[in-house]
Amino acid sequence: MPTNAELLSRRNAAVPRGVVHATSLYAARAENAELWDVEGRRFIDFAGGIAVLNTGHRHPRVVAAATAQMVNFTHTAFQVAAYEPYIALAERLNALAPFRGAAKTVLFTTGAEAVENAVKIARAATGRPGVIAFAGAFHGRTLLTSALTGKVAPYKHGFGPLASEVYHVPFPIPQQGVSVQDSLRALEFLFRADIEPSRVATIIIEPVQGEGGFYPAPVELLQALRTLCDRHGIVLTVDEVQTGFARSGKMFAIEHSGIEPDLLTVAKSLGGGFPISGVIGRAALMDAAEPGALGGTYGGNPVACAAALAVLDVIAEEKLLDRATAIGTAIKQRLQQWTARPDLLPIGCVRGPGAMVGFDLFTERDGSTPDAAAAKRVTARALEEGLILLSCGNLGNAIRILVPLTVPDAVLEEGLGRLEKALAA
Repeated sequence: MPTNAELLSRRNAAVPRGVVHATSLYAARAENAELWDVEGRRFIDFAGGIAVLNTGHRHPRVVAAATAQMVNFTHTAFQVAAYEPYIALAERLNALAPFRGAAKTVLFTTGAEAVENAVKIARAATGRPGVIAFAGAFHGRTLLTSALTGKVAPYKHGFGPLASEVYHVPFPIPQQGVSVQDSLRALEFLFRADIEPSRVATIIIEPVQGEGGFYPAPVELLQALRTLCDRHGIVLTVDEVQTGFARSGKMFAIEHSGIEPDLLTVAKSLGGGFPISGVIGRAALMDAAEPGALGGTYGGNPVACAAALAVLDVIAEEKLLDRATAIGTAIKQRLQQWTARPDLLPIGCVRGPGAMVGFDLFTERDGSTPDAAAAKRVTARALEEGLILLSCGNLGNAIRILVPLTVPDAVLEEGLGRLEKALAA
């Protein structure tokens, strides 16, 4: 079997540099919350394929469901010869929709596809062009979703002109000096200076910013957005691509707020490792697009649909909503203890619902100056200790934890021990 270094050399010759890697390892096999590289080294996975593996690597139920479907057929294109797994999954997701009234679901392949199609649906339903997103948001890397994403480097730099009629307002992060009132004032200013509310099709928001730093959207902000959208006939779209499917201790993170969205984008952990995404929305909105306007060759692939149905079964039967809360509580308690440790790097701002946990690194204890360089060192040290760990944040100083919710207690404890070593001052 080739070494990591040999594969890196081949990768550099064959794959463009625009695709980057958070680690230097090349995977050989994985099981639940553990991964082994091509050189046989074992790692504990606190990244979960960037929130794809809430049910862990190769969950037996997911593998069995996908295998059973592959015996029958792997592809027909739902637009050519439809099949029951797509319909069954849409029915399950409609029943889980975090809003009252009839729901419908359309399936795609990636999170960016889901977001793009949510915008299309909102524009078709309202007859309006404008889209409002938030600074620090991540909605994808396609041309439209890059425009929606609230970070220039590396997602927008060199790719202009981007899609028009996309506007941003600040996301409230108190420790960075931005309050809910600041965000709402910026929104009011936007309506006066750039686009009137009657031309806005949708406002899109992550209930917890993912790439932006694991900052939860304050309930006060979500309530104000719901009221504003109702007043002006604007569609409220909630991006649950990273936050969905039990990660937050609820099926969808928006459920913590009590706010009902109009459209919901989903992907990542829905497929348990298989590529699938979707838009769940109020039925009247979902039917606004003309026949043929939605879809995709691989959208709602039958194997991925079968896997997703198994994922939903696992979440229910293994009580992963409760498990997420328990895991998140244990992780946050440990991190809070570490904030006072002089032998560890200065950390703080421990946050996140359920097992979607983030914390920041600072240049001094009890300080507020972000230390992005320290975050890079910590993820590198973690890898040396055998822990896969990701950084994030609009200032680059946040660490995010996305361990599978199926992780055994002993493996979780081992992973936290490795994180503690990585944080050594």
